[in-house]
Amino acid sequence: MIPAALFVLLSTAPALAPNGLPQNWEPLSFPKVPAHTTYEWSASSSAIHAVAAKSASGLIFRHRGPVAQAPILRWRWKVAGTILKGDEREKAGDDYAARVYITFKYEPSRVGLATRLKYGAIKALRGEYPPHNAITYIWANKLAAGEDAPSPYTKRVMMVAVRSGNSGAGEWRSEERDVLADYRRLFGSDPPPYEGIALMTDADDTGGAAEAWYADVTLSGR
Repeated sequence: MIPAALFVLLSTAPALAPNGLPQNWEPLSFPKVPAHTTYEWSASSSAIHAVAAKSASGLIFRHRGPVAQAPILRWRWKVAGTILKGDEREKAGDDYAARVYITFKYEPSRVGLATRLKYGAIKALRGEYPPHNAITYIWANKLAAGEDAPSPYTKRVMMVAVRSGNSGAGEWRSEERDVLADYRRLFGSDPPPYEGIALMTDADDTGGAAEAWYADVTLSGR
């Protein structure tokens, strides 16, 4: 049995890197999205403050390790409001005031030849493999809380609506998810190791705006 562990990814008083962000959190951008979301550490809120204006990017903590060692993800978040034109089932509406991504390490033995070739080509261009797949915990726009849906861009990303709509907007909410149980339910197998945990506030597909805060992110045993 893998021993349980506790990993504090974002504390209430983190050491800050020269760019003003908590240490070990790196910007995560996308080649086809020129406008990036602004992330900064808010000392008054003890949280990462995100502001998107027709933009998309994230922050990632590159945590690696077996999911069974620390399957329980906890975090707090707050949004100013959801995105009016957001729609989880359409590419044109694939924007969220707040979401937390869990990415899993690519394992060639789990995929077919076509996917191995595709991932190999991506590595040749970017210098690293993309994640095997991902779960994204969203503050949904239209999807009801408790529902799941594949990303409109790829079935390798499954969305879980933890919160939905503007009920609770402007207030801090505490969340807890069992990543191991969610992965088994969503993908029908045990997960590969963690690749990273990412925070993302985006409004590029709808051309809108969003604001959110993220705090107290941990992974722990059951």
